[in-house]
Amino acid sequence: MYEKGQITKEEWLRAKADEEKFEEEQKKSRDAEFPISIRYKDGFELQSRDGKFDMLIQNRLQFRYSFPQEGDSLHPADAATADDKDVSSFRVRRARLKVGGYGFVPWLKYFVEYDWVSNTLLDYRLDIAKYKWATLRVGQWKIDYNRERVDSSGNQQFVDRSIVNAPFTLDRQIGARLGGHLFEGTYAYLVYNIGVFSGTGINNARNDDKKMLWMGRIQWNFLGRDVPFSQSDVDYSPLPIGSIAFAGAHNRTDRIVFPGSRNNTVVDGQFEIEQGVQEFAFKWNGLSIQEEFHVKHVTNEANKQKTTSYGAYAQVGYFPHAAIDMIPKELEFAYRYAFVDPNQANRSDVLREHTVAANYFFAKHRNKITLDYSHLTQPGFTPEDRVRLQWDVSF
Repeated sequence: MYEKGQITKEEWLRAKADEEKFEEEQKKSRDAEFPISIRYKDGFELQSRDGKFDMLIQNRLQFRYSFPQEGDSLHPADAATADDKDVSSFRVRRARLKVGGYGFVPWLKYFVEYDWVSNTLLDYRLDIAKYKWATLRVGQWKIDYNRERVDSSGNQQFVDRSIVNAPFTLDRQIGARLGGHLFEGTYAYLVYNIGVFSGTGINNARNDDKKMLWMGRIQWNFLGRDVPFSQSDVDYSPLPIGSIAFAGAHNRTDRIVFPGSRNNTVVDGQFEIEQGVQEFAFKWNGLSIQEEFHVKHVTNEANKQKTTSYGAYAQVGYFPHAAIDMIPKELEFAYRYAFVDPNQANRSDVLREHTVAANYFFAKHRNKITLDYSHLTQPGFTPEDRVRLQWDVSF
């Protein structure tokens, strides 16, 4: 009508403003009637209008190529160099659905994780986290024992974890844990975790005897700042962050590695396991350093035979852009050395790993490509080389 000269410009502007106001009021009315708001923030987030309920839905996929072997650190048989068949293969290593949030109050938190590839419910846990100095967690999760295992497979610096992971990890367990942060922001900043678990591994609700897995961990953030459980300094930390940690565990169970199955010849509580770990982590301006040293004593109560194992790894990564501007900011190089001595009484069975890696982060750990090369050796066997290429994407 304004273009035809039937109304003035001022009348047209008022009419347009009234129309926009009406549409906005209609939108607010519809939103008020619909009890849930939806947005995307590192996943699809649903939140009730009253703020009492929140749910974040995330997905993660890992596409991997390996040659001449997979060498998956989750399976001890694959980590050894003996008689591995050379194959060239593609696989979807992980396909995960993650659902987390809170209910009723923001400090009553929950998290569930499912892996489509293995058809396995990985995590289901509930946190009562009203106080940062004392948080109670119950359910099943990767218990807070050592950094390399707790670091998500999506936040790794290499295609997968080191050869140290398989023989020493406590993996996922069912139980309860009390943990918290003390003296945060000071040079005395401590993080503690004390837990008790069934001790028979993931999705195994039955304990084999009346004895439990006990675990304790103390971490000192010696620079007064938190050190997240995530590898690579993708944030180019402007201030240095570092931690030193010690943890120990005692278990009486029917298996000696996790995840693992019970041998048919084993009786309840046949193995007494005592183990400990020392850990260090540091990040600053594109540089990241991480190491662990493990010791594990296993006593077979059937014959009183005792086996002591040692293992360690150290890794360092660096974004060269921090020193040379012309190098892409998203590019990182890393190196890792690891060894496992499965039986201290036999000095000729030590497995060693040297791995170099290159990462290109399109969206930090949420979208990255990793290429790594490993050289694995063990006395009595032919040294083996391994190349892996992986695309890891979360949405």
